[in-house]
Amino acid sequence: MRNILITGGCGFIGSNLAVSLSSQGHSITCFDNLARRGSEVLLNRIQAAGCRFVHGDIRCMEDLQRTSDSFDLIIECSAEPSVLVGTQGADASFMVNNNLIGSLNCFEIARQRRMAILFLSTSRIYPYDRLNRLTFSEEATRFGYADDSPGVSASGVTTDFPLNGARSLYGATKLASEIMLQEYSHSYNLPAIINRCGVIAGPWQLGKVDQGVFTFWLAQHYFGKELKYIGFGGKGKQVRDLLHIQDLVNLIEKQIARIEEFRGQVFNVGGSTCSSLSLQETTALCQKITGNKVNIDASPVDRPADIIWYVTDNGDTEATFQWKPERNPETILTDIFDWLHENEHTFTGLLKG
Repeated sequence: MRNILITGGCGFIGSNLAVSLSSQGHSITCFDNLARRGSEVLLNRIQAAGCRFVHGDIRCMEDLQRTSDSFDLIIECSAEPSVLVGTQGADASFMVNNNLIGSLNCFEIARQRRMAILFLSTSRIYPYDRLNRLTFSEEATRFGYADDSPGVSASGVTTDFPLNGARSLYGATKLASEIMLQEYSHSYNLPAIINRCGVIAGPWQLGKVDQGVFTFWLAQHYFGKELKYIGFGGKGKQVRDLLHIQDLVNLIEKQIARIEEFRGQVFNVGGSTCSSLSLQETTALCQKITGNKVNIDASPVDRPADIIWYVTDNGDTEATFQWKPERNPETILTDIFDWLHENEHTFTGLLKG
């Protein structure tokens, strides 16, 4: 049994981790500032599962100091996850303070208390301008990758993909945090793992167009709300892979059991080629699952930091931990639908806007 502190413990990923790890016999404390709408509902869920809660902000070291000194592992999954925040200048300082300074505070607490660290980073550390310059074919419902380049193939993007280029403030703060964690891990001999996560989806996600797009797309169909294909000609052919939250939880359970072996190694974590969708394909699945067809507008103008195609190559992760994604896109979206149907009265105001 581990005594685990989860920062962002009342968010989508943190709360799912908390509930699952608590059921496995670990002692879980969730740390969260409850700033995001809906976090109070997830707070009720984690407390019902027997998890403790500490109200605080990772940007404030004094808040982190108030937590118990008995933890042997911190899972750092607190973040501002929207790639659009800071693209126009507004909220740039918030992004840096929350995602970089906040993470550094977590690493410093881990150093002081000799805690292992599991850090959830993002595939957004890979430069979007470099990704968008790759060669793609235009197929009936999606763009497909059409050539091999360093660090990428039809199997997806590997951790060796070149990192020179623009990646958004969000991606930059996460990459900077990765580098600092590796220094902390090597300098102070702290066990640490870095997971570069692609799009995670599933029940209990309060999806928005710029964060949790697959849950958002399903919810808009469920409630009969309009949608829009944005960028890359307005055709809805841009592609992302998606990973079920429980598949991520299953991996992290394996990583926790072996975390003492690692000192800041980086692992890609995503749905891979077995679970990827274009927006067009997502629309077709959402229509099938909900029985609803909604109006979809089109805007050909690209938004800042949008990506035409990203699929995760999990090669090293699968080999190291004997793990791979088990749930396909239809299963993921169906699980979201079933959860939303069961909890519609709770989440209508949060997902219908």
